[in-house]
Amino acid sequence: MDLQTAKTKIHELRNLLNQYGYEYYVLDQPSVPDAEYDRLMQDLIALEEQFPELMSADSPTVRVGGAVLDMFEKVEHRLPMLSLANAFNEQDLRDFDRRIRQAVGDNFSYVCELKIDGLAVSLRYEEGVFVQGSTRGDGTIGEDITANLKTIKSVPLRLKEPVSIEVRGEAYMPKRSFEALNAARQERGEELFANPRNAAAGSLRQLDPKIAASRRLDIFLYGIGNPEAIDADSHSKGLDFLDRLGFKTNKERRKCPTIDEVIEYINGWVEKRPHLPYEIDGIVIKVDSLAQQEELGTTAKSPRWAIAFKFPAEEVVTTLLNIELNVGRTGVVTPTAILEPVKVAGTTVQRASLHNEDLIREKDIKIGDKVVVKKAGDIIPEVVNVLADKRTGEEVDFQMPTHCPECSSELVRLNGEVALRCINPKCPAQIREGLIHFVSRDAMNIDGLGEKVISQLFFEKLIHDVADIYQLTREQLLDLERMGEKSASNLLAAIEASKDNSLEKLLFGLGIRHVGAKAAKTLAIQFGSMNNLAAATKEELIAINEIGEKMADSIVSFFEQEEAKELIEELMACGVNMEYKGPKPLSAEESDSVFAGKTIVLTGKLEVLTRNEAKERIEALGGKVAGSVSKKTHLVIAGKDAGSKLAKAQELGVQVWDEERLLEEFNK
Repeated sequence: MDLQTAKTKIHELRNLLNQYGYEYYVLDQPSVPDAEYDRLMQDLIALEEQFPELMSADSPTVRVGGAVLDMFEKVEHRLPMLSLANAFNEQDLRDFDRRIRQAVGDNFSYVCELKIDGLAVSLRYEEGVFVQGSTRGDGTIGEDITANLKTIKSVPLRLKEPVSIEVRGEAYMPKRSFEALNAARQERGEELFANPRNAAAGSLRQLDPKIAASRRLDIFLYGIGNPEAIDADSHSKGLDFLDRLGFKTNKERRKCPTIDEVIEYINGWVEKRPHLPYEIDGIVIKVDSLAQQEELGTTAKSPRWAIAFKFPAEEVVTTLLNIELNVGRTGVVTPTAILEPVKVAGTTVQRASLHNEDLIREKDIKIGDKVVVKKAGDIIPEVVNVLADKRTGEEVDFQMPTHCPECSSELVRLNGEVALRCINPKCPAQIREGLIHFVSRDAMNIDGLGEKVISQLFFEKLIHDVADIYQLTREQLLDLERMGEKSASNLLAAIEASKDNSLEKLLFGLGIRHVGAKAAKTLAIQFGSMNNLAAATKEELIAINEIGEKMADSIVSFFEQEEAKELIEELMACGVNMEYKGPKPLSAEESDSVFAGKTIVLTGKLEVLTRNEAKERIEALGGKVAGSVSKKTHLVIAGKDAGSKLAKAQELGVQVWDEERLLEEFNK
């Protein structure tokens, strides 16, 4: 067979296999027997092996898994993947509905969707071809798991239209796949996965894509990361558009005009939930109109136009065997219940936080009690109450200690706090927990340097503070238990890469009291460098929106400590970046552009620029690009075939430019 004939044949086979795969994995309506699909796949594999120059990244053959990866690269999401606020009962839902009505009036509707219990992912397509997939991560930065996502057969490698789009969804493990996986692991004497969600997350974070391919994962797409890329004015129409492109969306969604219909929908699924072929842990409720979503906006963590109703937690009875004490990085001593192992909401629970001494007294908890346990939000184990009528008289009262269980320093209760605290700055537990915090995902995000490795390094006296992490050698790492050459190389590379993190990551990692990830970003943007922040006065700090007096006092106190000054100097000497590297938003005062401080919407097809190019240039000039037209929109840029967004702009009297007028403004 010559090259041209092979090219034609390969193209035909790929089209056939993509169509048959779509019918089987997305529509669940196979049109050919499995044997026919397998035969065509073998023909395609043989041709691609014979003509490797015709191999393509969107070929169905890539789903079997490619080469083993060394590590996952980081991916910055173009639009943050926010988490959702939770509702746990009918009153929470009605309060949410009341807030929506106060903001946008009564003319709106909701879309309800099943909340799939899996791993949130983002898929990016350029001109209709799948080019990158990533995990949610911390919402801003995730991990590149493209190779593993390609093994999911319901993920289209090429869309039915050549659009550039970023979509969000939930990758999950169907119940059948989970049962088969655990049965195989049991046969091999391997540890079983606790639930399908953990199994799915573990599968997608395998460095060998062939392992992910063997796990038979699936996916439902539920949203669009760049809504300006499509011409739709509602979330439900956006989902319909995803269907037309060939994505798999969940067909159990329903449009509900009132909160009463939302509650009826939820109650129905509480009953039907066990009969689904996949796990769900709640219902997601969203305002349908994109313009109203834009008007409602978001908080730092979640959109105001959506909420997740969490199903009532499963409650079980077990025995409280003991109460252990843990010392956190801020010195707080937390009692933890040690339980007789019990299955709760799909996982085995052996520990539950008791928070503080007051809670133990309030619930009258004794060692040896029969207790009711649940998972708050299906995640965090919690002791609900004691079954006092089951007591035998052998139960023992628990007394909080007067001295730290780690360093024996006297514990104190600060004014206004219920927690007991160790205030010894050299307490080994606090130092160890501070090290674990420093390398965590929201802080310096050092892959491979988890809690177990940190504990080993600390107990071997190889690290005493966070600066020591940057002095570690290959020889020291190879002496650790279960640390091989490859793991040591990957860890050293991850430590080196973390030196380039932007300032906010380091600030959060330092564990300054009251300074969370969001405040760290605000401070980094405002001051630009560690030196500038260290020199800031309390008055300068509280002048910043979001920084209160308590946080300002904490920041000033931190930078006054000699130990803190020495630590920062050590980190600087190790080459750790001390500057903010992200984009600094321009205010209207800082830019003389017509876009400064304005909200702009792009619609239709641009001829000269891509949507992303136009968006980046507008934002560089101080503007904000939104995905839908609302009363807050200042300007609409309408390209070819502009649709409903242009009509909405004309209805609201919003100014409209064409691309030529936009380019004139850029060229001034």
